[in-house]
Amino acid sequence: MFTQFKPYYPYIGPCDPCPPIRVKWYNTPPQLYIHFQPPGLPQFSPYDALQIGTLWPALYGPYPMPMQVQEPRAAEGGESS
Repeated sequence: MFTQFKPYYPYIGPCDPCPPIRVKWYNTPPQLYIHFQPPGLPQFSPYDALQIGTLWPALYGPYPMPMQVQEPRAAEGGESS
């Protein structure tokens, strides 16, 4: 399934002083997956385009709150409360 958010697993060194973050996430913008702009793309209204930041719905990429993207702490090996 296509998703704009990709995980990566950083190296965890044996001498790191802080508890490790095992999974980090990064966002890939939607224009990376559109090689050319096809004619006749649907458009937002001018008012909505100014609020959203793009004229075309195909190029809209949401920026969620960081806490919504992270996995639960239990998946990282921490204790759940």
